Amino acid sequence: MTAAPNDEERDALVAAFLAGDERALEQVYRRYSSLVYSVCLRSLGEVTEAEDVTQKVFVAAWDKRHNYKPERASLSAWLMGITRNKIVDAHQGRARQRRIADQVASNYDTPREPLDVAERLIVADEIARLDEMPQKVLRLAFYEDLTHMQIAERLQLPPGTVKSHIRRSLIKIRRRLEESGDGPSGA
Repeated sequence: MTAAPNDEERDALVAAFLAGDERALEQVYRRYSSLVYSVCLRSLGEVTEAEDVTQKVFVAAWDKRHNYKPERASLSAWLMGITRNKIVDAHQGRARQRRIADQVASNYDTPREPLDVAERLIVADEIARLDEMPQKVLRLAFYEDLTHMQIAERLQLPPGTVKSHIRRSLIKIRRRLEESGDGPSGA
């Protein structure tokens, strides 16, 4: 007998998975997670994000297992379809994050002589109002011009956490500036 699962074992695993047996989910994860992870890592290029997306694939597979039709595709092919969709979602999330960061940065990087110093002071004040870790991350990113990886190494944080701190902080600052009338829409 070969190391590959035979048809009966595979069919039993699929039936148990479809029936909601959590042990089957565990077996499916053990059997296919390295494949899913390697596809995610190749596409996304970042360990933390590949790990996150791999987890999302299996959560989605479990939540949507009633949609799986074994007569249409193998379990691995179905999982690869979910993987592709989650990778697309991750790339779209990255693009959205870049647009937000670029938009916020462009609103405060364009020189408007009399207001430029005042705006910088307002933004510095808003950064100072952040919690300690997001404040450190933003200062390293914007004042010391460090990359996400450099910040992650310096603060001993995962790169995904650094990105999250930057994104959430920029959104929070922008919202507070707009509410106070000091932001780009109120200028």
